[in-house]
Amino acid sequence: MLGRHNLMAFVGTSDGERARAFYEGTLGLAVTSDDGFALAVDANGTMLRIQKVGQFKPHPFTALGWEVRDIDGVVARLEERGVTFERFSGMDQDERGIWSAPSGARVAWFKDPDGNTLSITQL
Repeated sequence: MLGRHNLMAFVGTSDGERARAFYEGTLGLAVTSDDGFALAVDANGTMLRIQKVGQFKPHPFTALGWEVRDIDGVVARLEERGVTFERFSGMDQDERGIWSAPSGARVAWFKDPDGNTLSITQL
């Protein structure tokens, strides 16, 4: 039933201005609205609503991820913008934090200012 409808994604923030600086300035997502309830950005046709909440505790797993064609290039550009990539115990990640999955996919994780875990994946 919902397969023909657009998906919207949600994450939380306790600081809307800081979230806007990150999602718009660092990640390059276009802001479509910003009000007292949420910051909405266009993630290549998918609406991402960053909900403004008083208190926020991020989930301990990946909240959002993007598929990229050139993970090495995207990691380099994000690092230039101040993004730090996460390291996980027990995962064989390269010097830049990129993990090669058994399937051949390559994945790197980073956090937004509220601690939401985000990822980029090259399939």
